[in-house]
Amino acid sequence: MAMNSPFDCVLLDLDDTLYPGDTGIGLALKRNIDEFLVTKLGVTAERAAAMRVELFRTYGSSLAGLIALGYDVHPDEYHSYVHGRLPYDRIAADPQLARTLQSIPQRKVLFTNSDRAHMERALERLGIDVAVFDDVVCFETMNPHLFGEAREEARANFGDAGEHPVVVLKPSVDAIVAGIRAAGTNPRRTLFLDDSERNIAAGKALGLRTALVGKRARSKEADYAMESIGSLRRVIPEIWATVEQPELGIEKKGMRSDLAPIIQPPTVQA
Repeated sequence: MAMNSPFDCVLLDLDDTLYPGDTGIGLALKRNIDEFLVTKLGVTAERAAAMRVELFRTYGSSLAGLIALGYDVHPDEYHSYVHGRLPYDRIAADPQLARTLQSIPQRKVLFTNSDRAHMERALERLGIDVAVFDDVVCFETMNPHLFGEAREEARANFGDAGEHPVVVLKPSVDAIVAGIRAAGTNPRRTLFLDDSERNIAAGKALGLRTALVGKRARSKEADYAMESIGSLRRVIPEIWATVEQPELGIEKKGMRSDLAPIIQPPTVQA
């Protein structure tokens, strides 16, 4: 642990945070979702595109919406189609990032809405060993009720009431709490890095210190902002217990008591 650092743990998002948001992965993901909806539901391509947007706006992700509406979609079926066909070769190796992560002396937790298979392929392309992280919070760990016997029990119980299981994803309270539990530290001494302003707002509302990645300017709930993860050491040198430099991006703020941003959907339309 770094002496005199204000942080005991660093929570790091994956997509559009550890690798740039301009790789084309996001656009390919949307196309894959549309194709999945066409194949699974038998709708037209135009209807699939509109449906993806509607599901995202209402439920936070296409998978969450399909499950909420009662469609028989297993998460593995969905993820293998929409993530399994992504152009991972567009993610370039980043030796500097690998060295930076290894140098962080605090506990490190990867905190992603994505499934484990996608996480592993993206990290492999980046040249980052998953073992550099002390823990991982991903789709499977946040949604154990959607797999195995727990899934069958949930389907039976909810089916009787005409309801369906809830998919847990950032920026929901349950998801942020899962990240905090994995951190195992005081939220005020936990640094949360993410590219989504809604996820950042949710983390801030529950007491986390926050850093918005992929942006030049801070959102009002972000303590720091950086254009890329490559600027981490320059923007937040306090991780390594160097002298705090306010001009590099930190803003002292009180904890928000308003939890409204937490219930809004995430920005990744998956």
